[in-house]
Amino acid sequence: MAAPPREPNLTSEQLRALALLASFPRGTFEDLLVVAHDFDRVIITGLVEAGFATAECEILTDSDGTPVEVVRITVSDAGRRAVEG
Repeated sequence: MAAPPREPNLTSEQLRALALLASFPRGTFEDLLVVAHDFDRVIITGLVEAGFATAECEILTDSDGTPVEVVRITVSDAGRRAVEG
């Protein structure tokens, strides 16, 4: 269980990440945030550690049947509140 979130003292980049995450009802993959949306993994990790997002490992299967581990990032209720201001 994650620690309760600290009071929001978030940068514009962190708020941008949370707003994007809030637009994905089931969350999105960490690699997609890094590659397609140009977020730094340190920002994502910081949001998770602060309780504004959650991270869950999943095993998917690629087209040839090879298992691939991915991390799904989802905004938390505290993250939504931070975005809403």
